[in-house]
Amino acid sequence: MKKFFLLLILASLGLTACNKEETDAAAQLEIDKAVIEKYLIDHNLTALSTASGLHYIINIQGAGIKPSISSTVTVNYTGRLINGTIFDSGTESFPLTSVITGWQEGIPLFNVGGTGKLIIPSGLAYGATQAPNIPPNSVLIFDLYLISIK
Repeated sequence: MKKFFLLLILASLGLTACNKEETDAAAQLEIDKAVIEKYLIDHNLTALSTASGLHYIINIQGAGIKPSISSTVTVNYTGRLINGTIFDSGTESFPLTSVITGWQEGIPLFNVGGTGKLIIPSGLAYGATQAPNIPPNSVLIFDLYLISIK
């Protein structure tokens, strides 16, 4: 009987932890949305957004095809924190399945030859985990050019 109650308590703690993580993620998304809206206003930008909170600006749509989640893409990009600090840049080829969720969702919005900006809430990037040169819960901004798809 004691084992049953112990298991019941452990199960309820597990559910509470899941609910807390979901609550924390929802609260962080609201914070990120406010940060993104301020960034857009401060920089006089107009962006479209997805249901997940990803914001994007397409400067040049491009004339080629759009990638799918199973595509390998070549992208020239510059990644910045919301304060403008560059944390990474380059031209890289990679399968979309191997990158952050914000890229998995955002890159397929562009055709080959397209350029624009992805403004990614932390939950679609690295979340509460610190990455090299990226503090936890950071909104990330990527200027990108979709060069090719394989």
